[in-house]
Amino acid sequence: MPIVCKERWIKKLAGLSLENVRITAYQDSKKVVSKFGEALFTHEGMSGPIIIDMSRDVGDALEKGKVELSIDFKPALSKDILDRRVRLDFEKLKGKVFKNSLKRLLPSSLIPIVVELSNIDPEKKVAEITKEERLQLVNLLKDFRITPIKLDSWDKAIVTAGGVNIKEIDSTTMKSKLINNLYFAGEIIDVYGPTGGYNLQICWSTGILAARSYE
Repeated sequence: MPIVCKERWIKKLAGLSLENVRITAYQDSKKVVSKFGEALFTHEGMSGPIIIDMSRDVGDALEKGKVELSIDFKPALSKDILDRRVRLDFEKLKGKVFKNSLKRLLPSSLIPIVVELSNIDPEKKVAEITKEERLQLVNLLKDFRITPIKLDSWDKAIVTAGGVNIKEIDSTTMKSKLINNLYFAGEIIDVYGPTGGYNLQICWSTGILAARSYE
């Protein structure tokens, strides 16, 4: 399900879709889960395929304490290569101010937030930005932190976990090993997959198998 986040500015990004990003959840500086793909900012936090896929792990971690999400906007580039890219952009845009220099790097709605969080004067001439400030920007683009506080409501869930233990089911017939003539299919079984049609396929396949196996 979607994740609700603490930051108030996140509502300014509602509807912004991110492609080819990596999002990693950390707790006490230890990686909880990491996913690559597409994500979406909402009015309250984040959603999208990779957020849905990692939400159970994030939810479990939140029950133990604080969690942080780190977004890498440019996972295909190392920090050194990204710094080189930013430096080349800045050389071409020397006459512009910082707040108007990131259009080649980021979606327009994300730029004001990145500018604010970079702690670089938005009116500063690009030619005057120091190496330290530039590296500060690079670090932000590779490790953009937001704070999840809870999972969103159940009515926004895509799939559920929990149910009948698969060890109690004959996988060749979907028949219960404990109760005669009892069959299981779909989300009543404690199994789920990533987004992308896998959970629907589980429902269809187990349903057909149970129906064909019913005595």
